[in-house]
Amino acid sequence: MPAFNLRITRALAQRAEQGLTRTLLPHQGIAQGALHHHGQSFVHFSGNDYLGLANSAELVQAWQQGLGRWGAGSSASPLVTGFSDVHQRLIRELCDWLGYEDGVLFNSGFSANQATLFTLLEATDTLLQDKLNHASLMEAGMLGKAKMKRFKHNDTQHLTQLLTDDIANPFVVTEGVFSMDGDKAPLMDIATACQNRAWWMVDDAHGVGVHGPDGAGSCALAGVKPDILVVTFGKAFGLSGAVVLTRREVADYLTQFARHHVYSTAMPPAQAHALLHATHMIQTQQWRRDKLNELQHVYHDVFHFLPGYVATDTPIKPFIVGESERALRLARCLKERGYWLTAIRPPTVAQGKARLRITLTADHNPEQIIALAQELTRLFEEGI
Repeated sequence: MPAFNLRITRALAQRAEQGLTRTLLPHQGIAQGALHHHGQSFVHFSGNDYLGLANSAELVQAWQQGLGRWGAGSSASPLVTGFSDVHQRLIRELCDWLGYEDGVLFNSGFSANQATLFTLLEATDTLLQDKLNHASLMEAGMLGKAKMKRFKHNDTQHLTQLLTDDIANPFVVTEGVFSMDGDKAPLMDIATACQNRAWWMVDDAHGVGVHGPDGAGSCALAGVKPDILVVTFGKAFGLSGAVVLTRREVADYLTQFARHHVYSTAMPPAQAHALLHATHMIQTQQWRRDKLNELQHVYHDVFHFLPGYVATDTPIKPFIVGESERALRLARCLKERGYWLTAIRPPTVAQGKARLRITLTADHNPEQIIALAQELTRLFEEGI
């Protein structure tokens, strides 16, 4: 109908005018810190494969073993015949490792976050979210039944003020590590604020595998245990999917009522087998985290004097540029010089906060980081 055509045309034109058009760029593979695109190899600084597991021969072999044992797909939703013994073993392993009674598997972190908020919260509840929480959480808050309030980023004092208001059934949500700024939530302070006052949930997508003893994540590092912990497998695990870890009764409630779980085809059992192996790799291969730590020191040494540098103690290194067009220009120039970095622009980040989101992985080496800093320095000297 004309109304739909006009709406779509206007929206696309407006986005183009604002310089915010996003484009899919198909590549021919990523391995050992390199991305291959149109016959050219780039040093890759835009992924979330922090431990370098995605192309690990050991993990690839584990998935191949899973394919040989269980085939390619699960063939059904979990409550029909899609849930296998390897799914159950994966949940049990994650629970034993991270200290929870039970869990529910999802096909993405996005669906895990939305399913949890949509399912648990009613109109009589109040959802309190960090202002910079992931889009999946914010959208669930806006579309869900509960009344949503946002507290200032990592501001426990503001959260405490909201909790002392006359609000009904408060439910607090934060991330463990924030994906755009690379900073960590003050989890101990949040735990104290929520104690005997609110349920709380942590999405530790960027923390588990990287932080804490044996990679147990941000909560383990802070010595706290939220009521609900969301762990996604698309970052340090090198795969995809997610799990919501919680008390057994809450997990059963999600199993019964979370529509993203009930009505989605289950994760392939071969993938669950590979995830089980990735879980063991994360816990036993400390050298990957040690290397990441070494690379972060290198990054600081060569980047800290550049305008736009932001100090973080995570592999996420935001390099603030300011305007969207300049971020795009810098990313384009770096690609011409063999470095693949993605320009992050509004609405993902605030106006005037466009950036190059640099991420480090165990697949990088110090020389690549030093060379990237040198190229950026040259571009600044050229006035770009």
